[in-house]
Amino acid sequence: MCAKKLMSLTLATVMVASGAAAKPHLRDTVIDDTLLAIGLADQIRKTCPSISARIFRALGVINGLKDQAREMGYSDAEIDAYRNSDAEKARLRAAGEARLAGEGVTPGDAASYCAFGRREIEKQTPIGVLLRAS
Repeated sequence: MCAKKLMSLTLATVMVASGAAAKPHLRDTVIDDTLLAIGLADQIRKTCPSISARIFRALGVINGLKDQAREMGYSDAEIDAYRNSDAEKARLRAAGEARLAGEGVTPGDAASYCAFGRREIEKQTPIGVLLRAS
């Protein structure tokens, strides 16, 4: 094999290996989806008087997220920076508002939050498993 081809093959191998080792941004993982579900469940339980939170289950999910991020190679400092980021909070809030609007939920209308929450509970979605109907 000529030196030029060997060098190209070596460079390609290094690039593939380093790309495989790169961590995805937390917003591109199931962790972000779970944070959104937790936020929506919290909003539902605060707005709908007939739905409450499954507090211990929610706490378990929250604690599991940090463990999962660590397993993905994130340090506690990286996890905390993501969790405390105003930009990420705003992005998640906007995603949550869009999801609620898409589900027919009207801000300030408790009945629409209750209907959405009950549907999520019935379907046992990631949001629904964090809630309980009274």
